[in-house]
Amino acid sequence: MQKFMRTADTAVSDYLHGLARAHPDLIRYDPERGIVVRAEAGAPKVAIVSGGGSGCEPLHTGFVGQGMLDAACPGSVFSSPVPRQIVAATQTVDQGHGVLYVVTNYGGEIMNFGLAGEILGREGHEIEKVVVDDDVALDGDLRHLRRGMGATVLVEKLAGAAAESGAPLDEVAAVARRTVQRSRTFAVALGPCVHPSTGSPAFELPAGQMEVGVGLGGDRGLSREPLPPADAVAEALVERAVAELSISDGARVIVLLSGLGGTPELELVGLFGHVHTALERRGAAVERSLVGNYVTSLESPGAQLTVLHTDDELTRYWDAPVRTRALRWGAPA
Repeated sequence: MQKFMRTADTAVSDYLHGLARAHPDLIRYDPERGIVVRAEAGAPKVAIVSGGGSGCEPLHTGFVGQGMLDAACPGSVFSSPVPRQIVAATQTVDQGHGVLYVVTNYGGEIMNFGLAGEILGREGHEIEKVVVDDDVALDGDLRHLRRGMGATVLVEKLAGAAAESGAPLDEVAAVARRTVQRSRTFAVALGPCVHPSTGSPAFELPAGQMEVGVGLGGDRGLSREPLPPADAVAEALVERAVAELSISDGARVIVLLSGLGGTPELELVGLFGHVHTALERRGAAVERSLVGNYVTSLESPGAQLTVLHTDDELTRYWDAPVRTRALRWGAPA
């Protein structure tokens, strides 16, 4: 697999330098501390910090800006950021109203955000942590390992809007936790990604097969099945995503259908049409939707469906202005 890189070691820093140059009105990149922060902090409020392994863009760096994140801590490809990054980001954006950490449920992120929180707590910073674990592929004895996937975008958007509205830290954290509780994600892949440092596919998938229940970072699924037509794929995604959400007639939902980086728009948007039909067949009303590459796994062809069982407050926060590289509505250009 050929890639546009100088070297595997410089791929992330080159991306971040380029991101800052492309959007100087939105973000600042601090290469010494390895963090991305809002170019303009705005009025004092609760700050929101997140981060994770690079290779899943636009998560998290593409969501720094008005109405979402105040800072993002990008790790190397598919690796957690380290505590010093998280500490630096928190110290930079804490305006005295507290800081919310949005933490995806991976071992490195849990450990390193936890360590940073302990260090900063001793310095007097007020910090709340919300863990995102929306992946329904893992169940039973593996339920505690459920990965943070598409719902991370929803949490960052809704909590970001709550913070922007002036809500205190406990209320912002409550919005984030409620978003996690009411969101579920399921994903499939039609092929692997190629890690820059190895140049090799993360796994091999025979032609005509679909990897079912994949995660991010080249994670294999829990099973393989023959690839069915798109409407059947949509039905399988919806069935798993809504099984725990008590979806019935009149249920209001926000839907995120994210490609994994290598799915053409022609296919992804067509798949969304079938997802929409499958949700309507279950009595759900799709109030808002996002379709595109929002949480990816380098160039993997695939899709992940996130369904949020929404209500008046969550929809209001969804509609609130946002101005980031990857999401932008209701705010001046």
